[in-house]
Amino acid sequence: MGLSCGKWLGALKMARAGGVLRLAVLISAFLFAVFLVFQLLEINVDFKLGSIIAKSEPGNVSPTKTTKNKCGLSKACPPNHFSFKMASGAASVVGPKICLEDKILMSGVKNNVGRGLNIALVNGKTGELIKSEFFDMWAGDVAPFITFLKEIEEGTVVMMASFDDPATKLNDEARKLISELGSSLINSMGFRDNWLFVGGKGIKTKSPFEQHIKNSADTNKYEGWPEVLEMEGCIPQRQG
Repeated sequence: MGLSCGKWLGALKMARAGGVLRLAVLISAFLFAVFLVFQLLEINVDFKLGSIIAKSEPGNVSPTKTTKNKCGLSKACPPNHFSFKMASGAASVVGPKICLEDKILMSGVKNNVGRGLNIALVNGKTGELIKSEFFDMWAGDVAPFITFLKEIEEGTVVMMASFDDPATKLNDEARKLISELGSSLINSMGFRDNWLFVGGKGIKTKSPFEQHIKNSADTNKYEGWPEVLEMEGCIPQRQG
C-alpha cells in the first residue's frame, strides 16, 4: 500500500511538472506570437507613414529665390517709377555713388566723380542718362556750374551728391538755381556738409528727395567731416 501511494505521488509530481512545462511553453509561444504581431503592426505603420510623407513632399523642391530690387532698394518701386539709390562721399576719401534703374551712373569705380558737387542729368521719360559732371566748390570756379544749371532742359531729372566740400564757392545765384529745381535745404548748406538731392527742371513743388547733415565737430563721424548720407526712393516717370 505504501509503495503504491509513493508511486502515485511520484506520478502526480511528474504530471504537475509536465503541466507546468507545457504551460510555460504555451505562455512563451503566446508571448512570441504577440511580439510578432506588434512587429508586423509597427512595420505596417512605418510603411504607411512613409508613404504619406512621401506623397506630401513635392517631387522637385526648388531652392527659394530671393528677389533683388533694382539698385538694392529695400522695397520695389511701383510701375511708372524709376528706382534710385545714392550715397554722398565719405570725407575726402571715398567718392559718392548714384544708381538709377540698376545702373551705376556715377561712382569712384567709374572714375567720374570729384570734389564738390556731383550731378547726373536723366531723361524724365526714359530714365536714360543725359550727362554727368562734377564741379569743384573748394578751389574751382562757380561760373561753369551756373552755366551748367541754366542749360538743363525742362523735364530733366537732376541728381546731386556732395563730396568733401560742396559749398565754399556756392553763391546766391547758384543756390537760387538749385532751389528752383526743388531743393529746400540748399541755402543752409555750408563748408564740408554732406548733401543728397533729387529734383527736376520745371518742378512745381519742393522735392521729397533731399538729405543734409551739417559739418560739426560735436557730431562728425570722421575728423573734420560728417557721416555718409544714403538715400533711396522711386522717382515718378514723366508722362506725356
